[in-house]
Amino acid sequence: MASPEEAKLELFLHWLQLNGVELRNCKIKYTDSSKGFGIFSSNTAPDGVLLVVPLDLAITPMRVLQDPTLGPECSAMFEEGEVDDRYFDVLPTTFGNPLWFTNDEFLELKGTTLYCATELQKKKLQSLYDDKVKNLVQRLLILEGDSERANSIFWTRALNIPLPRSYVFPNVQEAEESTLLSSNGVSDNHMSRGEFVNGDDGKKLKVNKDENQVAGDKSTTLQGETVWVEGLVPGIDFCNHDLKAAATWEVDGTGSTTGLPFSMYLLSGSSTSPAEQSPHQVEKEVSISYGDKGNEELLYLYGFVIDNNPDDYIMVHYPADAIHSVPFSESKIQLLEAQKAEMRCLLPRSLLDRGFFPACTPKKGSNQNCAVTQVSNYSWSGQRKMPSYVNKLVFPEEFLTSLRTIAMRENELYQVSSLLEELVGSEGERQPCDTEVRAAIWEACGDSGALQLLVDLLNMKMMDLEEASGTENCDTELLEKTYPQKILEKCSSSEKYADVQRQLSRNKVSSIIYRRGQKQLCRLFLKEAEHALHLALSEGN
Repeated sequence: MASPEEAKLELFLHWLQLNGVELRNCKIKYTDSSKGFGIFSSNTAPDGVLLVVPLDLAITPMRVLQDPTLGPECSAMFEEGEVDDRYFDVLPTTFGNPLWFTNDEFLELKGTTLYCATELQKKKLQSLYDDKVKNLVQRLLILEGDSERANSIFWTRALNIPLPRSYVFPNVQEAEESTLLSSNGVSDNHMSRGEFVNGDDGKKLKVNKDENQVAGDKSTTLQGETVWVEGLVPGIDFCNHDLKAAATWEVDGTGSTTGLPFSMYLLSGSSTSPAEQSPHQVEKEVSISYGDKGNEELLYLYGFVIDNNPDDYIMVHYPADAIHSVPFSESKIQLLEAQKAEMRCLLPRSLLDRGFFPACTPKKGSNQNCAVTQVSNYSWSGQRKMPSYVNKLVFPEEFLTSLRTIAMRENELYQVSSLLEELVGSEGERQPCDTEVRAAIWEACGDSGALQLLVDLLNMKMMDLEEASGTENCDTELLEKTYPQKILEKCSSSEKYADVQRQLSRNKVSSIIYRRGQKQLCRLFLKEAEHALHLALSEGN
């Protein structure tokens, strides 16, 4: 007797077949309750094509608006092929992202950026549901009023799909397009966007989603022939993530690759050349890459983390409200605006490879001069010498310039004004550009004030992390007591935690791995900042 999951899958596969989906060299299988469904190769694909899905099946905001039954109501909501229940029946009902954490599990994230971002997301979703979605959901009876499930289904499965303009707007006049684009998840570039919002200053931190290719398409702008739309593609959305992805998805606009025009297909291997493809083993799971994402983004959107994630990062920011309490705040705010200042920055782990304390030896031929090019032309008077450590400084120059401005002393502020007046004239014949403002600030201030402020910010971040959940070593001990190292090393979307009946839930383990990574990166970047500060002071910078 078939299990309930197998019965749902059988109905879904029948629906796919009726709608023209071709599972050429793969199958969709149910694994277990923690992992759900996945795509597995059934045999070697001679042309590399595993799965072909007509784009008519893609669920996008524009398609919903064009539906004769739902369109008018959805259009009203935005202004202030039929999707079958057999597809929704096989979608998950629970998720691993923080929206689905219990109160106890959610406390494991306290002190992290993700904790604040999730709290804001919950409030935003509840407000959106109450104000705009509730009546529609009650009518559909699909998601049973569950805004968290609706959000999680979309963001854990959505792709950024390149579609022909006429395909997206079959009956929409150009005058209406700009309004529809801005409100319905359509973008004019290759990147779809999720957003983390930092609770201290309301700043939005954009994060990139996955990016794949369009077969035979050279137009990538809204004004051209291609429009990028976020949506669900039944079938392909069952692929799980892996750092070493075995497949990619592509769009075939002409049918030259798949024989089916306006289709999306799953391609095995990293190349379309059959000679370069690695044949799949029978029944091996087919994975795609969700992109180079840190654990903060993976947990926020997809509900899993990767231990020792090579793409992990930490965010450092200066609270916007705090600028009003510093001396000469009005003048400094004007300078920040003039230089288009960045008040926060992402520090990916990879930056450490070219710092003072690299974990590994830099590769031969790697670019070690990127920091020099940022400041090499700043000193027009020659009074400020280029620091000896500039090749090893891992922090973004745009963020350091903002910190220089905030930490500026009175005499330095007057010197900046004098330098800019020399440049543009006493009568202010023109306004200095942002590069000139940054140059004057560097020459007047050097690095020590900015680096001291950066050290303070990193120390404050570490204090917040440790006050909420203890030290990095505490997290390591907690994980080692609960999960053997061999299980932690398999932490990914395709290799879930094997035993959820131990002391900690999978959500708690994900939280601990994420926050331990944040503490580790904070410690390593703090070490870089402290050493740079020591050198700056010793060199008079």
